[in-house]
Amino acid sequence: MTNPPTTDDHDAIDILVSDHREIDTVLVELATRQGTPEHRRRLADVVIAELVRHSVAEEAYVYPVTRKVLPDGDEIADREIAEHADAERTMKALESADPSDPRFDELLTQLTSTVRHHVAEEEKELFPRLRAATAREELVEIAGRVTAIKEIGPTRPHPGSPEHPPANRLLAPGIGLVDRLRDALSARPTSMDELRDKHQH
Repeated sequence: MTNPPTTDDHDAIDILVSDHREIDTVLVELATRQGTPEHRRRLADVVIAELVRHSVAEEAYVYPVTRKVLPDGDEIADREIAEHADAERTMKALESADPSDPRFDELLTQLTSTVRHHVAEEEKELFPRLRAATAREELVEIAGRVTAIKEIGPTRPHPGSPEHPPANRLLAPGIGLVDRLRDALSARPTSMDELRDKHQH
């Protein structure tokens, strides 16, 4: 697996596209329905954590720029945030589903469909338009913020929390601290690196 882009020579969009590829790789593996239930549970946990961090980064830094620089930016950002909320509801159900239950695979199929639709919209429409309308220097600066918030951001879906800015952004740091504690106690993997480490030990 290649390392994700750094902020030295990549902009925010490079990092977000790299996230998309990492997440889809795990979704593809889950779709094969191979591996033990325990392994599939760990893979699902990683997907959930990565998607939540990715969504928080977009809502905190990418969608505000979308609103600022695109004439229809408010409409686009509102739609993207609604799609995040839809995915989070599915993830919340998946979080408690037993991997040996057929419902687990139904929820995975639903989540995969939602995520791929969202990714296609962003990569075909939003990201190219943002690059065209935003100075590269600004996108490189945002890359640093995206990387930082992903390192401290929440890793559990919270569909019950406010879905619209600014409330969701204001709550995110506090929710993140609670989640990091929950992650430590539950010892669930929340990144591909953690998952790889577990395989090596």
